[in-house]
Amino acid sequence: MNAVDRRTFVRAGLALAGTGLLAACTPTGAGASLILPTDPRVGEVEALRRTTGHTRRYRFTAQAAQVDLGGPVVRTWAYDGSVPGKEIRVRAGDVVQAELSNLLPVDTTIHWHGPALRNDMDGVPSLTQEPVPPGGSFTYRFIANTPGTHWLHPHSGTQLDRGLYAAVIVEDPEDPGGYDHDWTVVLDDWIDDTGTTPDEVLGGLRRGDGGRGSMHGMGGGTALGGDVRYPYHLINGRVPAAPVVFTARPRQRARVRLVNAASDTAFRVALGSHRLRVTHSDGFAVQPVDTDALLIGMGERYDIVVTLEEGVFPLVALAEGKDATALAMVRTGEGTPPPSSIRPAELIGDLLRYDDLRPVGETPPLGVPPDVEHRLDLTGGMMSYDWGINGLPFDPVRRLPIREGQRVRITFRNRSMMWHPMHLHGHTFRLGGTGLRKDTVIVLPGRTVACDLTADNPGQWMIHCHNTYHHETGMATILGYRK
Repeated sequence: MNAVDRRTFVRAGLALAGTGLLAACTPTGAGASLILPTDPRVGEVEALRRTTGHTRRYRFTAQAAQVDLGGPVVRTWAYDGSVPGKEIRVRAGDVVQAELSNLLPVDTTIHWHGPALRNDMDGVPSLTQEPVPPGGSFTYRFIANTPGTHWLHPHSGTQLDRGLYAAVIVEDPEDPGGYDHDWTVVLDDWIDDTGTTPDEVLGGLRRGDGGRGSMHGMGGGTALGGDVRYPYHLINGRVPAAPVVFTARPRQRARVRLVNAASDTAFRVALGSHRLRVTHSDGFAVQPVDTDALLIGMGERYDIVVTLEEGVFPLVALAEGKDATALAMVRTGEGTPPPSSIRPAELIGDLLRYDDLRPVGETPPLGVPPDVEHRLDLTGGMMSYDWGINGLPFDPVRRLPIREGQRVRITFRNRSMMWHPMHLHGHTFRLGGTGLRKDTVIVLPGRTVACDLTADNPGQWMIHCHNTYHHETGMATILGYRK
């Protein structure tokens, strides 16, 4: 949203309650009051979550920083001067207490992407909390009882397309393990301080001139191109010319946690001379499936397990439709590293699809009619850059009403010519047909995806496209619990 949109958000949708926290207007068509982030029911549900009783304390300082990407040195915004920010790793049931200090010149927050946490800690400014002003601070505190590979990032403007993100790993005490290494791989596309900034790119897209560093209609025949041409693509904050190196011994097993923190890029990931065994999607266990490569949209996460051969191997993330790569190396013995331009044959081998994955554990019967269904048409186009839902831009007063305990179906129908990774806050859903559990799903042009969830986490929750530029120009709405 631009500055005018943000002022409208605060004025029209939200007002300060007497407690100093947030209240909301009654949305159009809602005959009952909303369960707001300040509602006692939010705390009651939090008290029912299983907890270890251990509190893990962290501090994040959002600040301007000079960051070395492995050759290119950029001025950007980052947590504590590091890209990615320091990883959080806790056990399921631990209490996370994280203090955010804002040294940026603008408001910010932290959104916790993946965990089903309490609504007042979700980090959406002017919806679940007041934005943290320059010089201010806010402490997030919640029970992290959703095991899996997750991450954190701001939910303000184009801040995600700078360096403000970090991995959040919630370890599952019931995970069988059996691997020798546990590596986190964070993928990103980078444009900040390369002759332009994310805000300038957004301005160019709005004007229809593409802006510096961006281009329209990108894709080259693939359905998963993007809107912006990025000069760099990173793995763990490094360009391909200076890749991060993971070391192990031959025949060891490595668990690799893949997080796509990019703003506009889907990545096709492969490890040269290896097959990948996919074990988790968006933090949830799946029946293991072997593949040569997998596709990961913005906001998605996959866990893979690999039995390592001897030598030096490229871990490559191909920017889908953009003819560019991010790169890391895996070294288990002697050998000369391949060139930074390497594209292993596995990239064009077997490619994992959603339909290949089945959840582990009990799955509610599929095809059961929901108690309530919301149909969300994904609309807009590149020429006018007017992304929205059901033909309308984001309106903070408009809510999709549900009640606690309902079986809810959200049906995404992509009426646009671009693809959209759609993310739901505070919940996971099951994809129709397989029951695969996710919180972020790719919806291709012309396709329809049905997502079923149980309304078990009361509050007000964002649904939005995880393309930063589509979100900022209107492709978002709010799932609103009513009393």
